Amino acid sequence: MHPGVHRTDQTTCYSTEGEVIPCLDTGQDGAVRAGILWPVPRFSPADDTVVDNLTGLMWTRNANLPEFPFMWDEAVAYVKEMNGEARFGYTDWRLPNRKALFSLVSHMQINPALPAGHPFKNVFSGYYWTSTTCVRLPREAWYVHLGGGRVFKGMKHGSYMVWPVRSDFPSSGAISLAGQGTFFRGPPPRFVPYQEAVLDKKTRLIWTRSVNPPSKALDWQSALDTIKIMNHQTAFGHDDWRLPNIRELESLVDTTSHSPALSCDHVFSQVEKFYWSSTTSTYDARYAWVLYTEDGSIGVGYKPNASFFVWGVRSLSD
Repeated sequence: MHPGVHRTDQTTCYSTEGEVIPCLDTGQDGAVRAGILWPVPRFSPADDTVVDNLTGLMWTRNANLPEFPFMWDEAVAYVKEMNGEARFGYTDWRLPNRKALFSLVSHMQINPALPAGHPFKNVFSGYYWTSTTCVRLPREAWYVHLGGGRVFKGMKHGSYMVWPVRSDFPSSGAISLAGQGTFFRGPPPRFVPYQEAVLDKKTRLIWTRSVNPPSKALDWQSALDTIKIMNHQTAFGHDDWRLPNIRELESLVDTTSHSPALSCDHVFSQVEKFYWSSTTSTYDARYAWVLYTEDGSIGVGYKPNASFFVWGVRSLSD
């Protein structure tokens, strides 16, 4: 199983005002392009199913099989009925967990927020249920907005769409998305001190141990500039720090924990509630993607506002 975090599909860079700008020396996601390359082709469609070659997951090609929204319990029951009928020849369909559904999200396309050229049909540009319960508020479950890409939670009696998934035989490069939480195969702990920072053994990413180097909330451009200063000063012995893209930030989330939503063995200090990513929201490019660490929500922040914090990351050199 390939360790790491797959990259976003963002290839463009944007100003604070949301205008397209040259990527050179911006430190933005569209410039750095950190992460595992997507396979080509990304998807292998059949008549009724589609295999995602990045994750090894098989999705129904029709992203709106029930044709109307369900409450959470109804969504779980619907997938159970699919298995009883051996729909499309399989009896192991399930409601996707949060990480599985988020793996489909594009950070370049909107309405729907799925990779360009995807083969799916009847995608609703709204919220889809996941199987993942919010551990802090167990009457709520996580859902993903496939219009723009937000990841939030809501009461299970709410009504949202259903997109069944099952596991195919993953390729050697596929990413494990099993389980409700972060799902780390390997001897504990997941996070270990590494030089003057912290190594995540699951993703082979190295994070600053103090997760608030400037000790104050910053606007987005100041967050990017802070990373440049860290590199100029060879902070913690290295000059290749970056502001994490939104997938790198999300990779930290453990949905079995809260306040913060990090695995219980984490060794970070000064964990704040909100963090900037280097990824712009193409739904409205005046905003950038952010992580809320209390439960692990993924939303957006208005770039000019000094409302979010900085968490530096770099890749482990082989």
